[in-house]
Amino acid sequence: MANIAIMGFGTVGSGVAEVVHNNQDSIRRRTLEPVTVKYILDTRDFPDSPYGHLVIHDFSIIEQDPDIQVVVECIGGCGVALDFTRRALLAGKDVVTSNKALVAAHGLELLALAKEQGRNFLFEASVGGGIPVLRPLAFCLAGNRIEEICGILNGTTNYILTKMIRDGEQFDDVLKRAQEKGYAEADPTDDVEGKDACRKICILAALAYGIHVYPEQVYTCGITGIRPQDVACADALGMQIKLFGRTFLTEEGKIALYVSPHLIPNDKPLASVEGVFNAIMIRGNAVGETMFYGRGAGKLPTASAVVGDVVDCILHREKRRAIDWEAGSGEEVVPFETLELRWLVRTDAAAGAVAAALGPVEAVPGQTGAYVTGPVSKAKLDELQEKGFSILSAIPVLD
Repeated sequence: MANIAIMGFGTVGSGVAEVVHNNQDSIRRRTLEPVTVKYILDTRDFPDSPYGHLVIHDFSIIEQDPDIQVVVECIGGCGVALDFTRRALLAGKDVVTSNKALVAAHGLELLALAKEQGRNFLFEASVGGGIPVLRPLAFCLAGNRIEEICGILNGTTNYILTKMIRDGEQFDDVLKRAQEKGYAEADPTDDVEGKDACRKICILAALAYGIHVYPEQVYTCGITGIRPQDVACADALGMQIKLFGRTFLTEEGKIALYVSPHLIPNDKPLASVEGVFNAIMIRGNAVGETMFYGRGAGKLPTASAVVGDVVDCILHREKRRAIDWEAGSGEEVVPFETLELRWLVRTDAAAGAVAAALGPVEAVPGQTGAYVTGPVSKAKLDELQEKGFSILSAIPVLD
């Protein structure tokens, strides 16, 4: 029998208990032994829960119990969750987490500790919720040089943009409705400012390129600056606006990594992803483009990915999963400001001044003061603004 402990009995933790219980027969067929939740750690009691009798309040009980093979971290954040994860690994337990903040900030340290202890530290659910993407990236695509990853990594922002595009609504109105429906948190900052997507693209880049990149190193722009005029310009160009986390290798072999709204042509698969769904495109030099699509959040989809990692830990109890990355020097990452991209630029400058400042541009049909530039860096756009050239908005354009 494989005994597991769940730390944190919120949305994801309760989902893990439910999936283990409801799908025990199919899980057992894969592990060849029963999988049982022995403890649930939380500061609260749950007398009305069918799992209430499993609740404990002292982590040391888990830490000191030799029967616990896998600890599932669903606490969130980088405080107690980090401390308990370290201690669980040091106690010889495998650890599974859905905590993207923990992996993005401390993945390097925790993977090194897991390797030192001969244990597994797995985190499939930290990116894409129920979408299986990290394991395919790490193992199924191991025969590729990963050239690019571009993804819709946050369902809240995708829902907001979908409503703005389809129904012509204002950002604030859609955000309020998203909060009422439970798609957005009471404090939606991490979502709408792109911080959530930033953590996820850091994890994807680390697996793809073997270098840990901290969220603080990544240029991050959310969707709070998107206006109906930007949506109208995208529509006139036959494009959609999507918030992407994107990483790719430059011609010099450096890593580019950033989060930003983009215009993308309607005929691209990522453009058709609507509502709260997520999708991640991975391009390898051998396989070409692949896309992973599904529900990027939610109780049971996320729990599905967590339990998949639990099964993986049990199957790799004697020989750990070889997932590691290195610290890097910081020189591997290209500053976003230096990347030359095409941009949708809205300005109230005269056409002659636009051409003089930006070079050859394409006017957006039917939209006054809107242009698509040739390749130009954000540093150049910032310099123009500092010199008095008016830029009302600037959004990268993907071909």
